[in-house]
Amino acid sequence: MDRPGRRRGRVLSVNSRRGAPPLGTPSDGFLVIGEALVDIFDGAAGPEEAFGGGPTNTALALGRLDRRVRLATALGDDERGNALRDWLTASGVEVETTPIARTATARATLAADGSATYDFDLAWEAALDGVRPAAVVHTGSIAAALEPGATAVEGYLRAARATSIVSVDPNIRASVSGESSRARIERILALADVIKLSEEDLAWLAPGMSPRLAASRWLSEGAGLVVFTRGARGSLAFASGGSVACDAVRADVVDTVAAGDTFSAALLDGLVAEGLSGVGGRDALRAVDVDTLSRLLERASRAAAITVGRRGADPPTRRELTEAMQRSCGSAPRAPSASRGAPGP
Repeated sequence: MDRPGRRRGRVLSVNSRRGAPPLGTPSDGFLVIGEALVDIFDGAAGPEEAFGGGPTNTALALGRLDRRVRLATALGDDERGNALRDWLTASGVEVETTPIARTATARATLAADGSATYDFDLAWEAALDGVRPAAVVHTGSIAAALEPGATAVEGYLRAARATSIVSVDPNIRASVSGESSRARIERILALADVIKLSEEDLAWLAPGMSPRLAASRWLSEGAGLVVFTRGARGSLAFASGGSVACDAVRADVVDTVAAGDTFSAALLDGLVAEGLSGVGGRDALRAVDVDTLSRLLERASRAAAITVGRRGADPPTRRELTEAMQRSCGSAPRAPSASRGAPGP
């Protein structure tokens, strides 16, 4: 939806990239930090372009859910960058940009099942010294792995914990997240209150480790909530008070672009709705019960199901998600299964 009067965005200096402590008190809503890019697909009539980037898709989805959200990213002063900024602004996202030579691109290849792989052409810069934190700060993907920006992101998150709930979706891109970035990604995960990751992410981060054992490890390091998405097999959530498994929502899959990012956004939207945001929500998050976990997973699953039924990064509006939730009686996902108590090995 178009929101007249919202700022088109502001440009940040690239002179300082060390992630100095955030200035001032946090704003309401969300701050998302990460890459924005243009996906290039091979269409029937030749190359086609669409906007994307994991954190960018999450910011877009939060805007579509009528949340106040800012995206701190890097864009070129070019046609693609300007169009990408306009696309975000139309959904209510305030864009704060670090200028770079050209807007990043990713050559996307779609498999028969709708999944996508990417070959990236990008530089990740992050001038965050003047970026105000928010009640929830979210990041991940290339932003947590690629230098020089990853150093700034880590430093910013470390300082933001004093005022904000920190959320991380590692969204591992193997072509970018090499072994040299593993230690940094682990440090960033150790700063998170909320960790959402896929089975593929877990296989890269901890080969052979079960979701339950991995969740137990991250919870012991300070996380309040760890969520795993498993595609058609649904999702799992782990917290100190128990764990929940939720079936996937049945959907006619067009492609899976932005499905995980939409899941993240709806999960964070649900946390705010449940009063589990801001530094004051940290203790409440660590004490969250299985009924709340069930509501969070079902909401996120239904949002992702809407996205996979449409082409590209096209997450639902709040109205669409509300209507989908109202239609959910008697349809998948079935009642989530839950167990109480901290996850064991």
